[in-house]
Amino acid sequence: QVQLVESGGGLVEAGGSLRLSCAASGRTFSSYPMGWFRQAPGKSREFVAAISSWTGGVTDYADSVKGRFTISRDNAKKTAYLQMISLKPEDTAVYYCARDRSPSSLRVGVQASEYDYWGQGTQVTVSS
Repeated sequence: QVQLVESGGGLVEAGGSLRLSCAASGRTFSSYPMGWFRQAPGKSREFVAAISSWTGGVTDYADSVKGRFTISRDNAKKTAYLQMISLKPEDTAVYYCARDRSPSSLRVGVQASEYDYWGQGTQVTVSS
């Protein structure tokens, strides 16, 4: 069984920065791509960023966060990160990390249906 625990959310002013962490249990963290999604009140869950397995050589980002968010992973610590800079009020949401259903170093998933394990979420609030 895989458990994912997010941390690092909070309240920040527009233009500020936060780094989210996603700590995973289990022995297979390195083998699977990881993703971040977010859900704002009244909206559906949306893709934010994803990183391939092992060295994380493949990444993908939603257009709305490109150039501001960076996804990374530390396999020794079994942790994925989402560094967020230049935050905007529209980034306000609950952020979830997730593990891809399929191990791959060559692709990442951008659909929530491609992920099978999810964390409980961490709230990010950006004030204007």
